[in-house]
Amino acid sequence: MALTRRSGPRQGPCGPRDLGHYGTMGREGITRRHLLAMLSAGCAMGAGPVLAAAPARSVMPVLRRAPGGWRDIVAIIEDEALPGKVSVAAADMTTRAPVATYAPLRRLPPASVAKIVTAAYALETLGPDHRFATRILARGKVLDGTLHGDLALVGGGDPTLDSDALGDLAAALGASGITAVAGRFLVDARALPAVDRIDRSQPDHLAYNPAVAGLNLNFNRVFLEWQRAGHEVELTLDARARRFRPQVHGLRVRASSRNEPIFAYEQGDGFEAWSVADGALGRKGGRWLPVRRPVRYAAEVFRTLASHEGIALPEPIEAPADGTWHEVCRHDSRALLEIVRGMLKFSTNLTAEVIGLAATQARGHQPRDLASSAHVMATWAKTAMGARRLSLVDHSGLGPDSRVNAQDLLSALLSPVGRKWLPGTLKDMHIALAHGDSRTRVLAKTGTLNFVSNLAGYVTQGDGREGTAFVILSADLPRRARIPRAQRERPPGQRRWLSRAHGLQRELVDCLAQRRAQAQSVR
Repeated sequence: MALTRRSGPRQGPCGPRDLGHYGTMGREGITRRHLLAMLSAGCAMGAGPVLAAAPARSVMPVLRRAPGGWRDIVAIIEDEALPGKVSVAAADMTTRAPVATYAPLRRLPPASVAKIVTAAYALETLGPDHRFATRILARGKVLDGTLHGDLALVGGGDPTLDSDALGDLAAALGASGITAVAGRFLVDARALPAVDRIDRSQPDHLAYNPAVAGLNLNFNRVFLEWQRAGHEVELTLDARARRFRPQVHGLRVRASSRNEPIFAYEQGDGFEAWSVADGALGRKGGRWLPVRRPVRYAAEVFRTLASHEGIALPEPIEAPADGTWHEVCRHDSRALLEIVRGMLKFSTNLTAEVIGLAATQARGHQPRDLASSAHVMATWAKTAMGARRLSLVDHSGLGPDSRVNAQDLLSALLSPVGRKWLPGTLKDMHIALAHGDSRTRVLAKTGTLNFVSNLAGYVTQGDGREGTAFVILSADLPRRARIPRAQRERPPGQRRWLSRAHGLQRELVDCLAQRRAQAQSVR
């Protein structure tokens, strides 16, 4: 039996961030109200109206020093001198008064910061209690345990479906009294359009770039494990979850004597195949690989798990389950609100694409691919979130051709829809700040691509209703464009550049926290 039960923690879902004035003061001069507004405006004060909409053009930033010696946004950025381009926008969550901006209309890749728009889009469209259903349907009569008719595994697009859930479905099917199927075993994955990978520019073997389908399993990843004995190496592929670890045979793997590339992928009629450079494998280890045909993968795993329950199923056939059926059993996902929290915490690309596609369909559209669905979302965000210039090619931010500016993302964070859903779903970053107090929290989403590092969210206290919304975008696009495909998993210089980008983000966020704390003390 190619199946073992296992204990231990659940695998994570990842394979693997012009300074304006405030209008005229009037004859009374600077009142306490004006002083509070300016202090809550934070690290730099200058040009730009209250953030009802993005300005037509960016005002050139002016470097100014405030009393007390604290550094402003421009000084921090110039002192760090991060190679590439930087864009910053921040505003008070309550008044929407600008806190600081630096090249706020500069268009840069959003990376996973795009997921904040996707999260709000899905929650506002589908509702926080929405659940994705995976169902087992049957038609025909059951005589002596044999279903004289067809059985169907029908996917509902659940991005979190794993082998444990399929194992529970197999057990429920067995409990219904069915032990064999005389007819066909159909697999219906029409719930969502099928895409064999999110971004074609990525190397084949990166698990965070899997296929997307109406039936997904284990985040559309398979686990490669190797064990060396002398000069020989044993390679296995399995669909592991917390309780079940079924081996997978529809995907093949072999060791190769070549040096480069380390991983090579090919598809055939009914199979996927990987080869791995033998010299790159240590004594033992493992890693996740993406699945390009998740419907076949899920069907094979369910068939194996059903066999473990004593149920004999025929070879699966991908076909629509049309006509009259009755539901034998089902698995409902967790509520969408919980799924979104997990997506924002682990930055799961598959989840972002699935909930984005599902929301687009719920709005009456029939997207043919990720780009068409992302276009619908961007159009929605223009009206619902005030993000006027989003150009997105997917829902996860993985595609390198997406472009956003800090001002639009700030508008999204400050919008009623953003305020409704994002403070309660964004990850608490636990950033060690030199300023602020014990209640200060940074609720944010990171975004990382090669030589792209973004951070967007809220510097807040308590329940997240008050504070500062901020967006920090940084990218070295010329350097990114020079990376050969073979080096895109770990390009030279990336770690050092990211370290500097993260340091810049920490300084900027700390500056926002400092100004927020000063404003609170005046109040």
